[in-house]
Amino acid sequence: MDVTSVTISAPNPRELAAFYARLLGWPVADVEEPEPGEPPESGWAKIRPPAGERGPTLNFEYDADYARPTWPTAPGRQQIMEHLDIAVEDLDAAVAWAVESGAVLADYQPQPDVRVMLDPAGHPFCLFL
Repeated sequence: MDVTSVTISAPNPRELAAFYARLLGWPVADVEEPEPGEPPESGWAKIRPPAGERGPTLNFEYDADYARPTWPTAPGRQQIMEHLDIAVEDLDAAVAWAVESGAVLADYQPQPDVRVMLDPAGHPFCLFL
C-alpha cells in the first residue's frame, strides 16, 4: 500500500493550496472552482511534489463549517485533526520564509529544535531540522 495524498479541510482551499505551494515550492496540480450556487471561496485544489520527487499530494477541500483548530489543544475547543511535519536545513531561515509566505509562529513552542507554525487557516505545521 502507498499513501498517495493527504486531504486538508479549509475555509478557502484554493487560497490554502497557494500558500503551501509557495511555502514548499510545489506546483499547483489541479484546481476546481466553486460549483454553481456555492460560495466563491468553495472549491478544491491539489499541490504535488515537483517532477522527479516522491511523496503524497496535498489536497485542500472546502468545509463550509470549518473551525480553526486551537494550538495547543484545550478541552471544549476545536481539536487539531492533523498537522504536517516539514524537514528543513536551516530552522531560522525556514521560519522566516514561512512567515513571509503567510504563516504565523505559534506562541507556544514545546521543543527547542522544532518550530510550530500556523498556516493562514490556523492548521499547525512543524518545521524541524
